[in-house]
Amino acid sequence: MNGFNRGGGILTALPPVTRVILLLNIVIFLVDLFTGHIILKFLALYSINTGAFQPYQIISHMFLHGGFGHIFFNMFALFMFGRVLESVLGGKKFFLLYFLSGIGAAALQLFIYYLQDAPAIMIGASGAVFGILIAFAMMFPNVELMIIFLPIPIKAKYLIPIYAVLELFFGIANFSGDNIAHFAHLGGAVVGFILIKIWKRNQFNIY
Repeated sequence: MNGFNRGGGILTALPPVTRVILLLNIVIFLVDLFTGHIILKFLALYSINTGAFQPYQIISHMFLHGGFGHIFFNMFALFMFGRVLESVLGGKKFFLLYFLSGIGAAALQLFIYYLQDAPAIMIGASGAVFGILIAFAMMFPNVELMIIFLPIPIKAKYLIPIYAVLELFFGIANFSGDNIAHFAHLGGAVVGFILIKIWKRNQFNIY
């Protein structure tokens, strides 16, 4: 983890893949914001039954966010956990973890939309970030974490699975007015879990 000892600002101290993903998200968010969300209209992920679905949206939706709160929490999680994982996994594996988790998130949410016959759109890096959270909990299970609404230290191996169970509950409950793609989070979590399991089983040097 010598990369964190270099001089310069916070961004220059980040591992390269984490840094590029973070910067792309911020730049695209600002461009979309100042152009009246023109980018969002084309790059958001549309459910298949809208007729507006395009395959490239499975990737492009990961770089769009609906507001400052949305992008802040996703990028904060990427900054906090992504830099650690990339330093341990390496850039190539971290790249695969991030984008395959995002693709898994899109696939599961599109399937749910199809079953519900619900015209909808999805944006955000949350699915990819959830893959990172699960990976972190598997690799550093005893690290204690805290969340804003519960300022009590809880080990990652407990906190992240609880979060996943809550996502499943809210996804099934489908409360009125809830516009969060809960199943996308679960899709990202499943992919992150599978990848770490495979890498550990094949004895990659990730520790």
